[in-house]
This record gives sequence, structure tokens and C-alpha cells, in this order.
Amino acid sequence: MATNGLMASSSVFLHRPRIAFASRTNQTAGKYGKGRVNFMGIGTRRLPVVLSMTATAESGEEAVKSVLPGNGISIMVNGCSGKMGKAVIKAADSAGVNIVPISFGSAGEDGQRVEVCGKEITVHGPTEREKVLSSVFEKHPELIVVDYTIPSAVNDNAELYSKVGVPFVMGTTGGDRNKLYETVEKAKIYAVISPQMGKQVVAFLAAMEIMAEQFPGAFSGYSLDVMESHQASKLDASGTAKAVISCFQELGVSYDMDQIQLIRDPKQQVEMVGVPEEHISGHAFHLYHLTSPDETVSFEFQHNVCGRSIYAEGTVDAVLFLAKKIRLKADQRIYNMIDVLREGNMR
Repeated sequence: MATNGLMASSSVFLHRPRIAFASRTNQTAGKYGKGRVNFMGIGTRRLPVVLSMTATAESGEEAVKSVLPGNGISIMVNGCSGKMGKAVIKAADSAGVNIVPISFGSAGEDGQRVEVCGKEITVHGPTEREKVLSSVFEKHPELIVVDYTIPSAVNDNAELYSKVGVPFVMGTTGGDRNKLYETVEKAKIYAVISPQMGKQVVAFLAAMEIMAEQFPGAFSGYSLDVMESHQASKLDASGTAKAVISCFQELGVSYDMDQIQLIRDPKQQVEMVGVPEEHISGHAFHLYHLTSPDETVSFEFQHNVCGRSIYAEGTVDAVLFLAKKIRLKADQRIYNMIDVLREGNMR
């Protein structure tokens, strides 16, 4: 049975009933990569952390040491009332990062107080967000804001962070991704943008991209079935699944993103997918099944995650990575989790 982390075994799905995959419409190609969801290129994929750093004259080595946990970095987690937001706060607190007791949420959450790790966090609604953020940024000049809100808020939040000039880590999926990158590029602020924050899953995605780039067309003619299961609160299709599918498309497979089979019903998740009941409220199961034209050959790729710790820990690593880049005044401004992995300084 699956446990927290990445599952390499495909046994969970081997004896499942065959799923009927419905065909839908084509996905419109985007500005970056002509619709390809790419984790390795900077201009193609990504979540908001707001981070501000003062200019220093430190050497590169001193700058690296200064961004270790407990050395002045603070984070503001937007979406703190959600399970992912709370998980990030717990991971950051364990890492010694200061938690700013302010967060942004919906109009219905305005004025609420959320307690996490013994800290009481006040949630502010949509009104006066710019004023509140500017004030927090002034009080915490080495602030990092992490965004785990909702897909419909992605672009408005990015515009707010850009207007105030606060660097951020964007963990929220969805929204207009092309517009998101354009907003950040225009503002020239630092950001880590990634739809997938789990480091091990990102490493798998990187391997898929390498295969797609080195062996284009290797699976020409093969058919593809994709199933992904997440908690019912996840409204959009998995960004991870889209990224893997993009690689298969470059490997020669014809597939429309709208064909992804989304499993959100708890009964199906337990009985058909094999999700442990205790993780129905927080999991990410993905299955990709390839079949040759004559149906004599098949390949199956699977990765299963139970819980949210893998994403929370990756988010904290992204925060520390971004802080380092800002201290070093790096020329590159927009990063993704592949950049974080390549740095090799994960805890």
C-alpha cells in the first residue's frame, strides 16, 4: 500500500478495472513551448512566495551562508487556512524560518485567525491587500511570500506581488500561465514558479524531458491512457500529468490534454485506484499507460504520493534557493524546481 512519498511500483494499478477514457477537444497551444508544459525551461512553467532582500556587499560564500534557515528570512504563506498552506508553515517552522502572522485569503475568510505550530495568523480578504502587503514588506525586508491559494487567484496575486515588488514562490496551479510569466518578467522580480514542488517527482519529470529531447518520436503510433487521482478539493487537472503528457507528445504520441481521466470520487479512489482511505483528503496518484499499434507491447509509468510533506519540504527548499539568488543578485530572475534541484543544496 502506498505511503508518504513517491511510489515506483505499479502494483496498485495492475489489477484495476480498465478505465473508459473519454475523448475531448484539443488543448490550445500556449506562448511558451507551443503548449508544452515544460519543467526544465524557465520560460515555460510554475507559485507565489513574496521575498524581499536588501542589497549587501557580501561575497558569494557569505551570501550563501546568510540564507540558511534562521538567518533573517521570513515567509508569508497565502492560503494558510488550506491543508497545503498549513503543511508549508509546519515545514518552514521546523526549518527555522520565521513565519509572518499575516496571510491573504478569500472574502469569506477575512478577519479569521488560523493557528498553526502555536502561531496565530490573521487572514486578510481581497480589500486593501496592496496596503497590507506593502506594510509587511517594509517590516520584513527579507520576506518570502509563498502562494498556495486557488487557480482563479493566480494571476491577480502575481500582479499584486509584482506591483509591490516582492519576489515570490508560486505553488498554486492553474490560471493563465503565459500571463503569469509575462507579469513577472515585466516587473523584473525574482520568483520560483512550479506546478510541482515535490523534488523527487520533479526529478522524474526532468528525466522524461531528457528522454523526449534525445529520442523524439520513439513512441510514434502508440496510444496513451492517463488517469490521475487527487483529493476532491483539487478543481483542475494535474499540472504534473500535463507535463508528462507533453513529453509523450514529443516522443510521438498523439494525445489531447482534455482526455485526462480525473478521479475525484472517494469511492472510486479507494476501490479502483487503491488510495488508502486515510489519504483520501490528500494524495496525488498518476498512471500513464502506453500501448503499441498492434497491442502487443505496453509500457506503464506511475507515481503515487500520499500526504503533502513532499511538497511542503520542496517549497521550503525553493524559498531558501530563491533567497540565495537574491542575495547573490543573480541575473536570472524566474526559476523552477529543476533549478532548485540542480543547485544540489536541498536539506
